[in-house]
Amino acid sequence: MTQRNSAVVIGVGPERGLGATLANHFAAQGLHVYIAGRSKEKLQQVVNRIVTNGGQATAVVADATKEFDINHLFDVIHFDDAILQLAVYNVDSNIPAPILETKAETFTILWQQNCLGAFLFAKEAIECMQPNNKGTLIFTGATASLRAKPPFTAFASAKAALRSLAQGLAREFSPQGIHVVHAVIDGVINGDRAAQQFPEYYQSKGEEGMLDLEAIAETYWFMHCQHPSTWTHELDLRPFKEPF
Repeated sequence: MTQRNSAVVIGVGPERGLGATLANHFAAQGLHVYIAGRSKEKLQQVVNRIVTNGGQATAVVADATKEFDINHLFDVIHFDDAILQLAVYNVDSNIPAPILETKAETFTILWQQNCLGAFLFAKEAIECMQPNNKGTLIFTGATASLRAKPPFTAFASAKAALRSLAQGLAREFSPQGIHVVHAVIDGVINGDRAAQQFPEYYQSKGEEGMLDLEAIAETYWFMHCQHPSTWTHELDLRPFKEPF
């Protein structure tokens, strides 16, 4: 069986979301894309769209915080004898709450989703890439990766931990040919999630005040294609109207 070049994206939700857009973009570049998330229905919608556009994709239902699910996701990739070129950890769960109202359970869940899952995912992805001494591993960060602001202190602590994880992985595995990237999304993404969760804030931003989904995907792909003499480890993406 001919080995196929592939990508894997975990944290795929609605069609008008970053995970789905990344999967579509990577498939358009000729990669077979494995997509993972907790909703079978949403995953299938994304697969259908990719196939309609002439690409190839496989959906795997997985909870990023469960080691068994992550192992199963990569078992599927191994079974297909796929060559993993690109892996993206796109899980970005947020639960706003003042710190004195934040339960230990909430704090733990945020850490599990934003950092522990990234650790589990990274281990498997890197092991897939090591035999070829080549591959790109991208983590989707947030404004909170760099600074904490109430009522998002618990979220920020988890995102800061993710950033540290990415730094350590980059220093350990870059010499082996594995490009590790931490992408700070500094602003509101123009997608279904923000539109549904923060409708008034979403409307107030306007299209020029939000990050375009396809533009983010193009940037992720650009980083994957970078020459190893000029690798980017961390960058921040924000609309030109976003204050910082």
